[in-house]
Amino acid sequence: MPIKVTRIFDLPYSQLENYNLEKAFSTKYNGEWKSISSKEYIDKANTVSRGLLRLGIKPNDKIAVISTNNRTEWNICDIGILQTGAQNVPIYPTISKEDYEYILNHSEATYCFVSDKKVLDKLNLIKGNTKLKEVFTFDEVLGEKNWNEILELGKDESNQEEVEERKNNISPNDLATLIYTSGTTGQPKGVMLSHNNIISNILACAIRFPLEAGTRALSFLPVCHVFERVILYVYQYLGVSIYFAESIEKLSENAQETKPNIMTAVPRLCEKIYDKIIAKGADLPFIKRLIFFWAVRLGLKYEPYGANGKWYEKKLKIARKLVFHKWKEALGGEIDLMISGSASLQSRLVRVFSAAGLTVVEGYGLTETSPVVAANNEINRGIKIGTVGKLLDGIEVKFSEQNEILVKGPNVMLGYFKDPEKSAEAIKDGFFHTGDKGSIDEDGFLTITGRVKEMFKTSGGKYIIPNLIEDSLKKSRFIEQVMVVGEGEKMPTAFIQLNFQFIKGWCERHDLKSLSTNEEFINNPKVIARIQKEVDLCNSKFGNWEQIKKFTLTKEEWTVDSGHLTPTMKMRRNVIKNMYNLEYEKMYDRA
Repeated sequence: MPIKVTRIFDLPYSQLENYNLEKAFSTKYNGEWKSISSKEYIDKANTVSRGLLRLGIKPNDKIAVISTNNRTEWNICDIGILQTGAQNVPIYPTISKEDYEYILNHSEATYCFVSDKKVLDKLNLIKGNTKLKEVFTFDEVLGEKNWNEILELGKDESNQEEVEERKNNISPNDLATLIYTSGTTGQPKGVMLSHNNIISNILACAIRFPLEAGTRALSFLPVCHVFERVILYVYQYLGVSIYFAESIEKLSENAQETKPNIMTAVPRLCEKIYDKIIAKGADLPFIKRLIFFWAVRLGLKYEPYGANGKWYEKKLKIARKLVFHKWKEALGGEIDLMISGSASLQSRLVRVFSAAGLTVVEGYGLTETSPVVAANNEINRGIKIGTVGKLLDGIEVKFSEQNEILVKGPNVMLGYFKDPEKSAEAIKDGFFHTGDKGSIDEDGFLTITGRVKEMFKTSGGKYIIPNLIEDSLKKSRFIEQVMVVGEGEKMPTAFIQLNFQFIKGWCERHDLKSLSTNEEFINNPKVIARIQKEVDLCNSKFGNWEQIKKFTLTKEEWTVDSGHLTPTMKMRRNVIKNMYNLEYEKMYDRA
């Protein structure tokens, strides 16, 4: 009888039965790619399960996993943990040690797997304040316990029958994982997702993205985030060989080595890739530069399904041959599809990458919805630029009076761990309240129009939707990040982080070669005047009450490590505002 996938740990067995991949997972160790097959994946997962049982792991115990990068070991441990009836608690490696402590204590994790010494050192600072019995490392770290000790414990197969018994007692509706939302405010919340929550989403996504067996995927977004994690499960279900990039910095190099056909992305990455390409184009000799920017302008007008007509398609064919083929070559030359999630993706990026033959499809979801609610896809004319696509099968959406998106379906979480009050606030009559505003058009495509809570009123009673203004400003090559503020104030203002790499090149071309530091850039009158032009251009597209009257340039780059951004690259709005409270007061003439 064919294996029916109803629980997460059914996936590798289904893969073995249907595809029996020689390279299920590939990770680069010390400069060399090492792969494991579908069979080895299962064997090692069972070995981990047997080892954990010998440690005394019981059903519903919590085991944390913290990894700096995606790697084969994470996936083996994931299945090994779940087969015992315990739950996997993935933790972002980049969060503070205080957040480590909070999540480990709140989840009551008893064991933890970590990738390397860097994570271990941070964990050891708070380990004594937790209930952790042991920590095991994936990398060899002198004097520390290694995950090979678990594999050694599990070598003896005499308790495999107990593993099978545990598996048989796990229902699809049982809790599978606790995922703590990175959150832009307040303490992280532990989202409880069942096997069925996640499996229902995997099966619905697999219909939308019917990838051929043997397709190669490159994975680099944090697997601790539900978006990448579920995508990896989809890959496993469809027989896709998965390669793990060493880091975002080595993404292009690893793509050249592995030649992926598909990868996931977040908008920030797409923006960075685009900015780098444009910067290189600006440095080309005159004739080549003219051709390059002709191709880019053409790409920015792209519409799918030949909607621009035959003459446009002929020009696009020339642009692809002369310019755009090099864009694909930078990512290995064989990539056809990028799936973007986590935040809103600017339409111009979808257009220009798709024009380059690198189709970018945007989807929408949340941790609480396991995660995908809607997605663009290439089947049955399923792409509409500017939207996040059509709802997945089995998912229902309705809208509140404020146009808040309310979601119902098998993918909606069980609730927040140890927090029945917040669970009841979030899920009413079976509908999860997303906090996002949106609409569905006559063709069934969902569009996200903003956040319910992020929209604010000025003191004059006018509503401001910050993300619309921010997205417009971020089209400028001068601007890397921007946050619009001004709730209860007479006008909106903005904090702006410059694209310092682009600014440096601009200064060199405009007799400002003496400027070299971020502080010098943001305080130079010519730079400020140039940014004012960008703000003025943006303002021309908005009503008077929405226009940015003042702005502050920040010398810091907004990163996860600096605290400005969440691990999924979303702005921590309250944190950023507090960081620049003095500058905020100055913009409103109070300091």
